[in-house]
Amino acid sequence: MATKAKDTKSNKPTSTQLKYLRRGLTQAGGKLPLFDEMGQRVGDKTVQACIRAGWAEPWFANPMKPDWLICKITDIGRKLADA
Repeated sequence: MATKAKDTKSNKPTSTQLKYLRRGLTQAGGKLPLFDEMGQRVGDKTVQACIRAGWAEPWFANPMKPDWLICKITDIGRKLADA
């Protein structure tokens, strides 16, 4: 039986999530990347887990690619990523 990950504001981010969040620290407005350093799209599970935990939030819709979720880092996410 599969277990569901707990995504709460008290959880610590995984290394993948932390790497994703840290990339938002140097971007204008805290924009989080759509792609990783290798040009691969950041996984939806990573993005959604960060949103559920309160570390990221949807920012705006992309009219060219409506299925791509553009997010920015939250103050909570910034504190975690900057630690």
